Amino acid sequence: MAKGVQSSWDALADLLESIRRFVDHLDIYTKIPLTAVMIDTVVKIMVELISTLALVTEELKQRRSSELFRPRWASPYSM
Repeated sequence: MAKGVQSSWDALADLLESIRRFVDHLDIYTKIPLTAVMIDTVVKIMVELISTLALVTEELKQRRSSELFRPRWASPYSM
């Protein structure tokens, strides 16, 4: 695998691991009574989390599409 591609996948794996840890903490927070300020903060964080996942999904779709339309003779590492 090309160095840049591996680096991208490593960054994605790190991002998803960070999201998993956040969701684990969020699970704990939902089991205690939340103040209005805490609820507002959790909602804002969830919006950002969903936005981030949408961006990652879009990036992965674009990469997959570019791979589908690459000529067979083209190197998989040229993109």
